[in-house]
Amino acid sequence: MAIDEAHSATGSAEHAAHETEDKADEARHSRAMQVLGRFGDICYGVVHVVVAILAVQLIFGRPGHEVDQKGAVATIAAEPFGEVVLWFVAIGLVAFAVWQLLMATTGFGYVEDEGKRIRRRIGVGGRGVAVLFIAVSTFRLLVSSSAGKSSNGESQTFTAKLMSVTGGRLLVGAVGVGIVVAAAVIAWRGVGRSFVEDLDLSRVSPKTARLTELLGAIGFAAKGVVYAIVGVLVLVAAIQFNPKRAVGLDGALRTLAGQPLGIGLLVVAALGLACYGGYCFVEARCRRS
Repeated sequence: MAIDEAHSATGSAEHAAHETEDKADEARHSRAMQVLGRFGDICYGVVHVVVAILAVQLIFGRPGHEVDQKGAVATIAAEPFGEVVLWFVAIGLVAFAVWQLLMATTGFGYVEDEGKRIRRRIGVGGRGVAVLFIAVSTFRLLVSSSAGKSSNGESQTFTAKLMSVTGGRLLVGAVGVGIVVAAAVIAWRGVGRSFVEDLDLSRVSPKTARLTELLGAIGFAAKGVVYAIVGVLVLVAAIQFNPKRAVGLDGALRTLAGQPLGIGLLVVAALGLACYGGYCFVEARCRRS
């Protein structure tokens, strides 16, 4: 009797799991989700292009905002009709995040290798979470009508709090290592051009397809390198027990600028981030769903 009840409970759980997965798959393929998610991909690209512009401004002097996604959002808000545009960007980013998280649940059915499919789902899930954080920051800016604290200040405050707890220093170090590993994966997607497998480039002309591959290769590689610097700085903060060394994207780009040949490196980083933004524009049309 107990065995029958156990089998029944297992069967019910599996049925519920399949039902949830079916609903998630249906939501992902819905017309509304496809339109909103792809619009959100364009918004994500816009954010990266604005960050690239802020990085270029850093070459000629301190820009008006932090050189990161939050600074990009604040820059858009400061423009004429910026608040209206920002509402569309915020909604688009939320839709894009949801789309990515749904893909993490049921996507990549076209990938035959199960291990590769799981890795793709993990990667796109991380992307969805990152975009969601940007969306939340955008809504906070809209509600507060102010840029608030810089990302570096928030990073340092969080790191200081984390280091103050038992084992916190190790946790900060683990976060740094995690960021470096994730950055390496992002860069490798560009170097190996594996991102092409997730695109249906038959939807665009051969010339646009070649341009998309070039933008993606440069964009993913540059983004990976920049975020690797962020991870290294977080790791250094843990090793030196100095929360001030833990900085975000803004601090990483400023660190680049302060190095020998820093201006050239910053130009390359800005160009790479702009390429990634351009890639997102085409990905919005060609992304396999």
